Amino acid sequence: MPYRAPVEDYRFLFDHVIGLPEVAATDRFAEATPDMATAILTEAGRLCEDVLAPLQRPGDLHPARLENGVLRTSPGYAEGYRAIAEGGWIAIGANPDHGGMGLPMLLTTAVNEMMAAACLSLQLAPLMTQGQIEALEHHASPEMQALYLPKLVSGEWSGTMNLTEPQAGSDVGALRSRAEPNGDGTYAITGQKVYISWGDNDFTENVCHLVLARLPDGVPGTKGISLFLVPKFIPDENGDPGARNSLKVISLEHKMGLHGSPTCVMQYDGATGWLVGEAHDGMRAMFTMMNNARLGVGGQGIGVAEGAYQHALAYAQDRRQGRTPTGDGTGTIIEHANVRRMLASMRAETFAARAIALACAKAIDMQTATGAAQWGARAALLTPIAKVCGTETGIAVANTGIQLHGGMGYIEETGAAQFLRDVRVTAIYEGTNGIQAMDLVGRKLMDGGEAALTLIEEIETAAEAARGTLPDLAGPVWQASESLREATDWMLAQTEMTERFAGAMPYLRGFARVLGARFHLAAALAEGGDGPRTRLARFYITRLLPEHAGHFAHATQGAADLYALTASDFVA
Repeated sequence: MPYRAPVEDYRFLFDHVIGLPEVAATDRFAEATPDMATAILTEAGRLCEDVLAPLQRPGDLHPARLENGVLRTSPGYAEGYRAIAEGGWIAIGANPDHGGMGLPMLLTTAVNEMMAAACLSLQLAPLMTQGQIEALEHHASPEMQALYLPKLVSGEWSGTMNLTEPQAGSDVGALRSRAEPNGDGTYAITGQKVYISWGDNDFTENVCHLVLARLPDGVPGTKGISLFLVPKFIPDENGDPGARNSLKVISLEHKMGLHGSPTCVMQYDGATGWLVGEAHDGMRAMFTMMNNARLGVGGQGIGVAEGAYQHALAYAQDRRQGRTPTGDGTGTIIEHANVRRMLASMRAETFAARAIALACAKAIDMQTATGAAQWGARAALLTPIAKVCGTETGIAVANTGIQLHGGMGYIEETGAAQFLRDVRVTAIYEGTNGIQAMDLVGRKLMDGGEAALTLIEEIETAAEAARGTLPDLAGPVWQASESLREATDWMLAQTEMTERFAGAMPYLRGFARVLGARFHLAAALAEGGDGPRTRLARFYITRLLPEHAGHFAHATQGAADLYALTASDFVA
C-alpha cells in the first residue's frame, strides 16, 4: 500500500503533548512557529510519499553491489538522494553559517522518521551525514569546518563514521587502526573497518569518513584513541575533489535486510587524514556523532513501525477470512477481536515510542537554546531510552505485522517481511540495546538519580492533576510511576554495577512503559477525554502499562541467580 506521512500525529504531539511552542519561545529557535512546522512536515511528507516510498521495494530486490571495485547503488537511489539534498533535508538542523536551516531537533527527528518509514535503506545515507555535521560543528577546526561543512550540508559530499573493526565491536578500545604523523599536519591512516553504512556511493562527489585510530603515543584502551577525517578524494587548493585517497571498499556485507544500503568493509592503506579535535580525545568527538545517531536510530525503528502498521492495517481492511462477529458476519479481518488487539497494540506502541523520541529531541533543543544543565541531563537520560524503545518497537510492530498477515506475511511478495528484516539491525548498531540499558543504569544514574527522579516527579504530578478528569487512566499512571521510583531507588542502592546490569534491560523497558503511559494520558487530556486518542490511551494504559510490574520485578532481582548458573547448566 502507499505510505502516508503521519503529519497530523506530529502536529498533535508538537502542539499538545511535547511542547514545540516552548522551544519556539527561545531566541535560538524563534522561527520554529506552528506554521513553519506544518510547512516543513507537509513538504517532507510529500517527498516521502511521492519520491522515497516507491524506492523501498526496488532497493530490497535490487541490492547495492560492488563491481570491479566500483559501488553501484539500487535503481532510483541516486534520484531519491538528490531530491533529499535539493530539498535541504540532509541538514535542516545544521548551522545557517554553513547553509543549514538551523531548525530544532524536534523537526529533524520528525522528518528523519518519515524518511525512514518510506525507505529506510536510503534514509541511512543522510542520517550518517547529519551525525558527521554535528561532530564537525562541535570539534573541528574553523578551517576544516569552512571546507567540509558547506559540502556536507548541501549533500554534494556525504559522511560516514568508522568505529568497528573485526576484533573490536562494542569494545572500541581494542581497535588496531593506526595513525602516523606525516610531518605536514596530516596523518597516514592504516587499518580495516567493518559494518560501515554507506561507506561509498555513486551519487555524491566525495565521501568523508570519520575514522577512529591510535597515534604512536596513544595509550591502550579508549583513552588513547583519536579521530580523523579521511576523505575518499583529497580536496585540492580550490576545495574540490582532487587525488584519490588510499582507501577502498573491499567487500559488501550480505545482510538479512537493508539490501539497498551498502554496508562496507573499508581498507585504509596509509590514507591521508586530518585530526578532528584534540589528540587522544577521539571518543569524546565520536560520541557527539553517536549520540546524534542513537536518537536517529530510535526514529528509524519508529518509522518502520509506522510503515509496518500502515501495511498491516490496509491488509486487515481488505482481507476476508472466517465469520466476523459484527454485522452479517462477512466483514474483513479487522472485525476479529485478536486482529483488533494486534492493530491497537501496533498503533499505541508507535505513538508512545514517537512521543519518547520527541521528548528527547525537545530536551536537546532546550539545552541548545538555553544552556541549562537540567535540559542537558534530561537529554542524556532519554537518549538510551529513545534508542531502545524506538528500535524495539519497530521490531515488535514489524513482527506483529507479519503475524497479522498470516501465511501471506511470510511470503516476500506482500512486503510485510521486509519491514522486520530491515529494522532488526537497529537494535544492534550505534551501541547495542543491552549497552544502552547498561548506560542508563550506570552512567545516567551517576548523578544520584537526580535526572531520573525529577522526571518521575513530573509524571506523578501530571497524573495527580489528571485524576479529576480521567481518574480511570490517571490512577494507574501514578501508581506505575511509584513503581518506577522504587525500582530506581533499588538501582541507586546497588554499588556493584553487575547487580544493576543484570536488570538493566527490563528496567529500561519498564521506564519506557511508564513514559509511554504519561504521553498517552497527556494526549487523552488534550483531546478532552473523549475521542480516538483517548480510546487509544485507554488501551495502552489498561492493557500494556501493567507490564511494567513484571519488568521492575525482573530488574530488581540482582545478579546472583545468573552467576549461580554453571557453564554446564547452559548445555544440560
